[in-house]
Amino acid sequence: MKKYPIQLQPVPKEIIWGGNRLKKEYNKKAEFDNIAESWELTVRNDEINIITNGPYKGCSLKKYIETDKTSVLGTNCDKYEYFPLLVKLIDAKSDLSIQVHPDDEYALSHRNEFGKTEMWYIIDAEKDSKIVYGLKDGITIEDFKRSVAENTVEKMLNYVPVKKGEVYFIPSGQVHAIGAGILIAEIQQNSNVTYRVYDYNRKMPDGSLRELHVDDAINVIKLRDEKEINDIRFSHPYSDDSGLTICSCDFFTSVKYASNRNIEIECGEDSFLSILVLEAGKSCYFTHDNARYNFRKGDSFFIPAGLGKITVWGDAELIVTKIN
Repeated sequence: MKKYPIQLQPVPKEIIWGGNRLKKEYNKKAEFDNIAESWELTVRNDEINIITNGPYKGCSLKKYIETDKTSVLGTNCDKYEYFPLLVKLIDAKSDLSIQVHPDDEYALSHRNEFGKTEMWYIIDAEKDSKIVYGLKDGITIEDFKRSVAENTVEKMLNYVPVKKGEVYFIPSGQVHAIGAGILIAEIQQNSNVTYRVYDYNRKMPDGSLRELHVDDAINVIKLRDEKEINDIRFSHPYSDDSGLTICSCDFFTSVKYASNRNIEIECGEDSFLSILVLEAGKSCYFTHDNARYNFRKGDSFFIPAGLGKITVWGDAELIVTKIN
């Protein structure tokens, strides 16, 4: 088994609310017109990245990991039965559904999957774009449940204007939705369990309404204030002199690097790294062990655990994530 910076082929997703920015601006490819989500790091039964460089070119990331799981993923991943991370780019041309994700306990008992805690980095946002971030102050879960029955959900929601460069942490149980005109990098637990509670009575191409999961959603909602959310977001203290730690929760740590100088990133034995390229100028590349790995805006790399020091060259913005 050879370890090196592994470039990944994304898995595109067509969803009713998606736009075309990922094709036009991030060189993502798909047979369909609009890409709602591009899964940049995924090892799931139905969505697995293919390696696009080096001696394992053409091999699935899953098969590469299986060559020596602990050595590739790192010791922090031994406690997980499944690959623990999912990284996406999301282009919301229109509003996403109002939804909530369960915690591990509920998801494992009801869906045999992990729950979902996630983080959003706002890559770009149109003027007046907003997200749904919890319920309005004073609204109880009973109030919200009643609003679902009365079709007045939107009156219960906390709408927050967003702008480029902001970070929003979405712990399990948080009611949320991405609004129209927002481009997001999403770092999350490897789970696809989503309970939609309201979808604006939006219809699918065949005329049917999208499926809702009201009972499950109500069961898992948790009401938290800003301090409680920040305590969860930074519950696993971490610092990096070269970058800005934007999340260090129990599941993962993400650091944003933005520089026009050389950056050194260390990949230890404890965890692999996910590198997502948000921006890249001309002639950007990594070096490791006297080899050069070119990258451009939108690229995604998997760095096997224990690889050691990687040097980033060029004017670039990156989000680097590890497992805690």
